[in-house]
Amino acid sequence: VDKLLEQSGTLDRNQGGERVMDSNDQEKERGITILAKNTAIKWNDYRINIVDTPGHADFGGEVERVMSMVDSVCLLVDAVDGPMPQTRFVTQKAFERGLRPIVVINKIDRPGARPDWVMDEIFDLFDRLGATEEQLDFPVLFASAKEGWASKETETKGPDMACLFDTIIDYVPPPTVEDGPFRMLVTTLESDPYLGRVLTGRIQSGSLTANTTVQALNRDGGMVEKARVTKVQAFRGPARTEVATACAGDIVSIAGFSAATVADTLCDVGVSAPISADPVDPPTLAMVFSINDSPMAGRDGEKVTSRVIRTRLMAEAEGNVAIRIRETEDGNGFEVAGRGELQLGVLIETMRREGFELSISRPRVLTREDPDTGQILEPFEDVLVDVDEEFSGAVFEAISKRKGRMEEMRPSGGGKVRLLFVAPSRGMIGYHGEFMTDTRGTGVINRMFREYGPHVGPVAGRHSGVLISNAGGNSVAYALMNLEDRGAMSTNSGVTVYEGMIIGENSRGNDLQVNPMKAKQLTNIRASGTDEAVRLTPAKRMSLEQTIAYIQDDELVEVTPRHIRLRKRSLCPHDRKRQARQAVTA
Repeated sequence: VDKLLEQSGTLDRNQGGERVMDSNDQEKERGITILAKNTAIKWNDYRINIVDTPGHADFGGEVERVMSMVDSVCLLVDAVDGPMPQTRFVTQKAFERGLRPIVVINKIDRPGARPDWVMDEIFDLFDRLGATEEQLDFPVLFASAKEGWASKETETKGPDMACLFDTIIDYVPPPTVEDGPFRMLVTTLESDPYLGRVLTGRIQSGSLTANTTVQALNRDGGMVEKARVTKVQAFRGPARTEVATACAGDIVSIAGFSAATVADTLCDVGVSAPISADPVDPPTLAMVFSINDSPMAGRDGEKVTSRVIRTRLMAEAEGNVAIRIRETEDGNGFEVAGRGELQLGVLIETMRREGFELSISRPRVLTREDPDTGQILEPFEDVLVDVDEEFSGAVFEAISKRKGRMEEMRPSGGGKVRLLFVAPSRGMIGYHGEFMTDTRGTGVINRMFREYGPHVGPVAGRHSGVLISNAGGNSVAYALMNLEDRGAMSTNSGVTVYEGMIIGENSRGNDLQVNPMKAKQLTNIRASGTDEAVRLTPAKRMSLEQTIAYIQDDELVEVTPRHIRLRKRSLCPHDRKRQARQAVTA
């Protein structure tokens, strides 16, 4: 997209920088697309609207809600790796809407590129997804986005991206518009500090001018509100530009509404029939967000009460159609349901940067009940693994223990093998760290929701226990050195700890109370060899997603703007023993 914007003259060569569309801070840090974004390019006498969507299945809600705005899809595939599980998800959604694809095999200049093999893989994928004959008759381009060229032949290097522009103009049909008064389906919602609520969508019929009074209808046709449109903005490049009038087929952002939201229809006051909105796949994973009630609460963040947490979560659920929020039965937290650990991890990280302090519970999968048989159903995932052949046995054994079954195994070139498993989602929670250890950091694993299936029974969780601080204070290097025989430390010396805080991983299966503040006793004996140099192994650091996947049901992740800590749900050891006895009795 950077090169398309540059070569069309929409952006100057030095204006945009790298990955212009990934404007979010976390998108730049993680190297992935999280939010769907719009841009528009002028090429000759045509305006081409582009919607950049995430590839990861966890952000599928972003894909599902913008599909109504596009008339075709440009499928970008790596010339070495071929189609990945994320490719399958987005392509499946496009085929369900009857969209015809344009395939671009990117990084054709990369060493080891194998375009013929990639083409076979793409055909196999399209066939498995039930593509029609029209959808299988797709154009193929070979490109190097980094160098800024595209070509219709693998051996020919094109001068620029004009080949891709021409293919889009020749192959993609113009937007389908209807006669009649103004109607538009809202697909995205955002908040602007100056304009307030900003609603984005594609105008299906009619035209819209600023200062016009229009109404918002919900899915059932009920009126949400009437409002005067204060501003109409169209996309020109990655930025929005105010326009006097927008016509059918234009993708625009509208300000002036206070209650309308995603999937509502904005229309002329004389219209009574809403535009039908496609349903969004339900969430499969849930976590409980609650206030931070640790002894160190309130030291880092400013937003610590349940009221401000609730307001923030409700605002997120309004704009993000893939998330569901509900209060827990005991009223002490909010259950946030989404598509996966990554999606919820991004939300937690965003709130953390906004100054929130939270306690996060272990993820749990959302089960269903079969209406015919009464059987409990749980979500299953496709797990695609690329590993060196020497590690395939260890990966197969580990996933099999988590109730996964292998469906496919084939060489992928370069001494690597590609394994496809179907495994329950709850079995894969927390597996990524073990996978990276088993494959010496060389393996690649991708997961995508597949279907709901019969419950497979208990799944083994974490094998090791944890080291728990038995008091509060500052950790001492001498104490941590002596505790290293017990397991790996996750806390450095000089760090403030509290009773019930997890400071390391036990080498055995049980939890162990330890004293990280124990200092060396001073004596008046001075002799050679009496003093021992303290050398600590570097602490084991985990990212936010890793900590969420690591904890058990009786543990929490404490998230503040400056720290991520692990702790027991009950900080007092006597309370934990009492609860353990009650659990055994029950």
